[in-house]
Amino acid sequence: MDIRRTEKERLKEFQKRFGYAFKHLGHLTRALMHRSYANECRLPATEHNERYEYLGDAVLELAISHLLMAHFPDHPEGDLSKLRAAVVNETQLAQLARAVNLGDYLYLGKGEEQTGGRDKPSLLADCFEAILGAIYLDRGFPRALAVVERHYLPILREASACGELIRDFKTKLQEEVQRRFRIVPRYRLLQESGPDHHKTFHVQLLIGPEAYGMGMGSSKKAAEQEAARSALHRLGCL
Repeated sequence: MDIRRTEKERLKEFQKRFGYAFKHLGHLTRALMHRSYANECRLPATEHNERYEYLGDAVLELAISHLLMAHFPDHPEGDLSKLRAAVVNETQLAQLARAVNLGDYLYLGKGEEQTGGRDKPSLLADCFEAILGAIYLDRGFPRALAVVERHYLPILREASACGELIRDFKTKLQEEVQRRFRIVPRYRLLQESGPDHHKTFHVQLLIGPEAYGMGMGSSKKAAEQEAARSALHRLGCL
C-alpha cells in the first residue's frame, strides 16, 4: 500500500495520540487495515490486520503478565490471573481505542463504514491488539511493553484498588469464616487521616467479638482488602 504525503501526516497524528513513532510505517498501515477494506481493494489476505491482531493478543498477554508480576509482587497466581482477565478483554480494549480516537484512522470497506464499524467494540479491540503486534514487529518486545504500560498502568492500579482483587479476598474470607465459625466477618472503620484529596482509611476486621485483621488504604474498599488479606494470613489460608 503506497502512502501518500497527506496520509503520512494523518498517520503521524495518530502516532502522537497513541504514544509511539513507527520506524517502518507499513506496519501501522497494515495494523489499521480491516478485512473489508482489503477485500474491496482486492488485496491479499496477508495485507489486512488479522495476522497482526493474532500476534498482538500474545504480546498484550505477556506484557500484562509482566506488569502484574512487577507491580503486585505479593499477590498469588490465582489473583493475578483474575486481574489479568478483568483488564484484558474486549470492553477495556475498545475503551482504550476510543481514548485515542482509533476508529477515525481505520481503513474500512464501504459496507463496514456504513454499519458503524468505526465504533464497533470488537473491531476496535482487535485493531488495538493489531497495533501492539505491529509495534512488536517494528522494534521488539521492550518497546511494546513500554506502550502497554503507558496505556494500562492506571487501569491496573484502579482494578487492584477497587475491583477484582478486593472482591476476591473478601469473598474468600467470608467463605472461610462461614465454614469455620458459621458467622459473617464485619469491617469497622476506625479512622480517616490525611487531607481530603489524599486520605488514608484504617479498617479493623472482626470475627465475632475478636479482631482478626487490620488494613490501611486510600479508600475504604482498599483498606478492607488489606484487612481481609491479613485475616486470611492469620487463618492460614494464604
